[in-house]
Amino acid sequence: MLSRTVFRASRASQQLSSPLRRATAATPLVRASAAAMPSRIGARWYSEETKKDEKKEGSEKSEVDVCKEQLEAKNKEVTDLKDKYLRSVAEFRNLQERTKREVSAAKDFAIQRFARDLVESVDNLDRALQNVPADKLSAPDANKDLVNLADGLKMTDKILLDTLKKHGLERFDPSPALEKFDPNVHEAVFQTPMPDKEDGVCFHTQQKGFLLNGRVLRVSWPSLELG
Repeated sequence: MLSRTVFRASRASQQLSSPLRRATAATPLVRASAAAMPSRIGARWYSEETKKDEKKEGSEKSEVDVCKEQLEAKNKEVTDLKDKYLRSVAEFRNLQERTKREVSAAKDFAIQRFARDLVESVDNLDRALQNVPADKLSAPDANKDLVNLADGLKMTDKILLDTLKKHGLERFDPSPALEKFDPNVHEAVFQTPMPDKEDGVCFHTQQKGFLLNGRVLRVSWPSLELG
């Protein structure tokens, strides 16, 4: 009984809905909507925010790459500037040392030409003293004037040599110490055999040498022993 009632009610509702469907289908608006439905069903919808996020991410990546390139360029520039700075400092220090040596050399050897001319006067004093025999000066009947002159010359020679030594000019004589021949500071005059001396020693000096602050100003002229 209940099922028969439900069947009747559903049938009545179908009969009422069929005229409504026909009326709705006949409406132009409904037909247009129905025609557009299949295309809209197959279409995909994208969010505008997703596209913006993708564009933003791409722009951020490009900015990071640009920043990296700029950082690498700056690091390279800093390295080049540091290298140039260190080279400039090294060159400046080398220039300072070279200038210091040149100034010192100019100061030490500024009197070289004057000293070269002055040694001739020292040689003359030395020759004057050698021309007076020592036995005549020490003899009881020696001439007092000659003795006083010889003493004055010795004092003058000593004071002059001490003064020159203060300014770096020194006289050297290889024969008293029997020094070995050195071609850098000696110039041999002749060689002769000497039985009581070693081979190649300087036993007599005809002209004494001079050094100016360790540099040879004039070589000595010694005589050598020939073995």
